[in-house]
Amino acid sequence: MTISRRSLLQAGLAAPALLSPLLSQRAVAQKAGGIIRYGLSAFPPNLQPWVSTGASAGTVKMLINRSLVGYGPNGELRGELAESWALDKDGAWVFKLRQGCLFHNGEPVTADDVKWSIEQIAGEKSTAYMRAQFQGVERIEIPDPQTIRLVTKQPEATLPTWFGNYNTFIIWRKSQPNEPIGAGPFRLAGQERGTSLDLVAFDKYYKPGFPKLKGIRFVVYADENLRNAALMSGDVDMIEYVPWQSMAAVEADQRLKLDSVEGPFMDVLFNGTKPPFNDARVRRAVAHAVKRDDIVKAAFFGRGKPLEGLPIVEGTPWYDKELAHGWNYDPARAKALLAEAGYANGFQTTMLATAQFGMHKDTAEVVQQHLAAIGIQCELQLPDWSTRVNRGVRGQYDMAIHGVSSDNNDPDGLTVVLDTSLSPSHGRSFKVDAPRTIAALAKGRAEFDQAKRVEIYKEMQRVALEEVPLVGLAWRSQGYGMTKDVKGFVNLPGALTTSSGCMLEETYFG
Repeated sequence: MTISRRSLLQAGLAAPALLSPLLSQRAVAQKAGGIIRYGLSAFPPNLQPWVSTGASAGTVKMLINRSLVGYGPNGELRGELAESWALDKDGAWVFKLRQGCLFHNGEPVTADDVKWSIEQIAGEKSTAYMRAQFQGVERIEIPDPQTIRLVTKQPEATLPTWFGNYNTFIIWRKSQPNEPIGAGPFRLAGQERGTSLDLVAFDKYYKPGFPKLKGIRFVVYADENLRNAALMSGDVDMIEYVPWQSMAAVEADQRLKLDSVEGPFMDVLFNGTKPPFNDARVRRAVAHAVKRDDIVKAAFFGRGKPLEGLPIVEGTPWYDKELAHGWNYDPARAKALLAEAGYANGFQTTMLATAQFGMHKDTAEVVQQHLAAIGIQCELQLPDWSTRVNRGVRGQYDMAIHGVSSDNNDPDGLTVVLDTSLSPSHGRSFKVDAPRTIAALAKGRAEFDQAKRVEIYKEMQRVALEEVPLVGLAWRSQGYGMTKDVKGFVNLPGALTTSSGCMLEETYFG
């Protein structure tokens, strides 16, 4: 039995009554066979192991690849291809590989593969998301086939977390450019471009008893309402990015459960290569012009909170109440900054977002309205997600709305969104001049003393409020919806929520 997209929408309104006929024999057979049906929000633009193309692609990549380390259910860093890591007496990071790790072609994972992968990421022509970080490695030593010693150009307190990023995988060193071979719990068995991907369990995975599923069928529902309707109707077992307007319905359905955390955030990015956004005063004007409560209500149905500074989580040692409101709503201040920058009468510009995700579109519309109130007239540009990614990387925009998480829950995880000197990415501003922010990030990364790191990152917040490498808008709740017989999956805490796909190796039906 197949159903149309219209019937999916209708099913979302009366899911309990329609559940039985919608659960086809094939669906029942898949569940019985240990194959989970997962509603993906976007088809991956590509599955290149080191290039960032969004969290949906990251979910798939995390399952067909593995790195030296990863994250456990409580957000703790844990070993993957490496069984241990430590700083030696000379300040180098030493990783010991786990015995018995194999790539999908049966080849063993060795220190040579790790060395080669790092060299590809850090290469001069590399487009890797973590390129700049790994260029801080001065040399890679291989004392034996199971040991890698990384000598860095300066102290790197957070280096192990680099390997926790879902764009930093260890690939077989003889992989062809368009056929990377990883060592993850699943392997790609097939795909229908733009529609679905099928993964099957890798029978030589290095963790005994894992993965617990026999396979995963990713079905793409770019429309968030259709994606939620597929869950409500029983056409899929699990979805990512539960629409905020639908979270209450998922919670109320006795067959379903919602796992949501706060950690991702919405922000404004800028093109710093030309006026007017090469002027920090104009960027600060944008920061003071937006009433964030309106975004929380319009885009997230109250499931979030305003973000009037950098995305530093309240309750952590780095949080400062005053700095957290450094970009408070103050339209008079915004107008004064525009006048000071020579734009007393405002100006016309464009704002890039995407209509594929309602949170992006709704956030853009609220920002557009508030900017108009201070004289900045924005034309919204709302292409599909792949186009949004490509234009972001190329700097083909004036302003852009984005939704993102930092790499992890340490302030250094914000490097990927704040350090505008890094190679272009759709998730950070394009060539905005923010030297003091970048210097403070580097200083914090090199410091091992916790108390000193706290002060460094508070100073980083102060200078970022002036340089404005981005404008924080709103924290948002991010939820996974699933049937109650889906067990073992955990939505990772805080900023790590977008890395939760790694937990699918521990997921099963029960």
